[in-house]
Amino acid sequence: MRALKEREKMLAHILAKGGCQEHKTVPVQFMSLERAVWLLQVSERARQGRLRAHFMKTIRQEEQRRLQGNSSMQDPNQAATCIQKVWRGYRDRRRVNKECLEEMIFLGMIPAQQMTPSPAQLHAQQVESRRHCVQEEHEAEYQKALVNIKESVRSVDGPDIKESLQEQIRQWFLECRDATGKFPDFPSPEDGGSASIFAQKTPEQVAAEFAAKEEEREKKKKSKGEKDKKGNDRKEKKKEKKGKMKGKKGKGDTEEEEKGWKMTPSNFLPTVVEGAKLYKEVWHNRDEKQNFLQHFDAQLVREEKRLEVEEELRVQVDELMRQELKNLKLVVDRDKGKKKKKVKKSSKKKKKKGRKTGKKKKKKEKDLTADRTIESLYEELVMEGFIIRPKNIKLTDYIGEYSYLGTTLRQADIEPMPSLSDVRQLIALYGVLPLGSQCVHERGPLIRALLLTGPAGVGKKMLVHALCTETGANLFDLSPATLAGKYPGKSGLQYLLHMVFKVARQLQPSVIWIGDAEKTFYKKVPKLEKEMEPKRLKKSLPKVLKSIKPEDRVLVVGTTRRPFDADIKPFCKVYKKIILIPRPDYASRFTLWKELLQAGGAQLGPKLDLSSLAKVTDGYTQGHILQAIQTVLNSHRLNQQTKRPLTAVEFIPPLARQDPVYKEEEEAFKAWYSRTPLGKKRARAAKASEEEEDHKKGKTKGGKSQKKEKKGKTKKRKKKK
Repeated sequence: MRALKEREKMLAHILAKGGCQEHKTVPVQFMSLERAVWLLQVSERARQGRLRAHFMKTIRQEEQRRLQGNSSMQDPNQAATCIQKVWRGYRDRRRVNKECLEEMIFLGMIPAQQMTPSPAQLHAQQVESRRHCVQEEHEAEYQKALVNIKESVRSVDGPDIKESLQEQIRQWFLECRDATGKFPDFPSPEDGGSASIFAQKTPEQVAAEFAAKEEEREKKKKSKGEKDKKGNDRKEKKKEKKGKMKGKKGKGDTEEEEKGWKMTPSNFLPTVVEGAKLYKEVWHNRDEKQNFLQHFDAQLVREEKRLEVEEELRVQVDELMRQELKNLKLVVDRDKGKKKKKVKKSSKKKKKKGRKTGKKKKKKEKDLTADRTIESLYEELVMEGFIIRPKNIKLTDYIGEYSYLGTTLRQADIEPMPSLSDVRQLIALYGVLPLGSQCVHERGPLIRALLLTGPAGVGKKMLVHALCTETGANLFDLSPATLAGKYPGKSGLQYLLHMVFKVARQLQPSVIWIGDAEKTFYKKVPKLEKEMEPKRLKKSLPKVLKSIKPEDRVLVVGTTRRPFDADIKPFCKVYKKIILIPRPDYASRFTLWKELLQAGGAQLGPKLDLSSLAKVTDGYTQGHILQAIQTVLNSHRLNQQTKRPLTAVEFIPPLARQDPVYKEEEEAFKAWYSRTPLGKKRARAAKASEEEEDHKKGKTKGGKSQKKEKKGKTKKRKKKK
């Protein structure tokens, strides 16, 4: 958290220093002179008409008052009955409306309008805040105790630990000499030092392990010369095996079909098993009844810190005992020791030569910015507009519901489109988890690039900003519009990409966003965009993506609303993971209207039919709905809600001015996705499942027909008799 806050401060400081503070751009609509004059005339005539109507209304009211003043007084009984009638009607109507509203709220058809939180909610909030305070106090106490307990263990138990380690190592020296006739070689720091000696092994086992390692090294040297001979023999054996396997292919295929798909072993299983084992050993049988406030256990901390101190002291003891062993060898085997040293030196030289000839070192990439600091590179990228500040949007702000009709559509042989809830879940799996956790990124499947595609207004950019907010990632912008006119030439582009990916790795996690990703892989560049050179990244982007390793928490995210304009083969080679974002279904539209209206300050009353709005807006995206709400809910309309509640009809005119997502556009997205590798894989899986179902149905029909044939034969025999 500290690193993220410091990074935000640095970005804000650079933006303020360069005068690049972000301002909200208000769109300006241009108007002709004739239309402006016409608008002024209309507004002025309307104002005069309102004044004239108000003047006539006051005259009419004065005449009515004059007539009422001359009329005779009414009977008091008639006046009382009139007042009673009006009051009782009003009272009963209010009671009926209240009962109807309570019934609708009880059935869940109208949301309960609870302006102030209940006492139970207030109490829960107080308990939660108190719990957070207690957790912070306990955490501070625990961190302080870690340092104090470690220092006490080092000062009190340190000398005893050091002496016991030295005695154990000396005892091992003597036991190895008695068993093998010579002093052993002390393990190197790479092999674990003296820790490998005390891994519950006898001196004979330890000596045998060292001897086996030396034999393996010698075998590797000898095997290098024999590889060519063995390679030829293997090729001949493979040819013989292929001939034998041709006849067995039929059986093999049936066996594979019977076995079916098998899940690959999980990389996270060992850690889960280790955690379960630790729980059983430490926490399963531990009695925590007396520890109601959940303070730390000092004994457990002492055991952990003792191991840490032991490891720290072991390094010091290893150096001392390594020198002591060297002196012992010189004293006992002085003459042999000199010969062995010469042999070792010659063998080391041979090893070095073998390494030079056998292994080819990989070429290291040239650091084009070796003389510059990360801060200066970061500042340059910010000033050039390649690093932007992500908006504070959470993933939960992307509103969407589950596809409740998915199973029903599949039963009718209709493949349903993914819901917005599925999209949100995929963003969490492909983006938030790998970028947010180093462990998940290293052990999970490596995802270098992700493509978000769909019609305009479905929330592609919003998901990119939500991904950065949830993971605290830097947001780099490599869109064709941002690249236009900057760092010209091949060398300039290479320098820019080197700078971007260097900063992204150093300040990870990082998200590299490429807006209008289809422009990088255009089939044919339009004439108006030739000056922008949108295809600059086409050749260099795949090469740079290959350099992203499992330890680099860097993700390239592309967004496009016209993927069918790109050449599909290179496009899908870069973006192997594709998320097709559809237009919202009925459930998502209903929740969208409800959440966005409440966020805009609207009061949801019985006159505002959200279900009708959700049905009417079929085909419209989230952006269209948001724009319609912002148009209607201005400050003047919000102030009038108490007198004139909102109705669904008010949102129809702003929606009618916008173009929805037509069926042809949706079919174009589906057709494009079916031609991608992911779409083809999905189609193959669906086809295989259909064939399996048909095969099962065929078996059942065959069994029924055989039974019918048998019944027919028995009937014929009876007739003959």
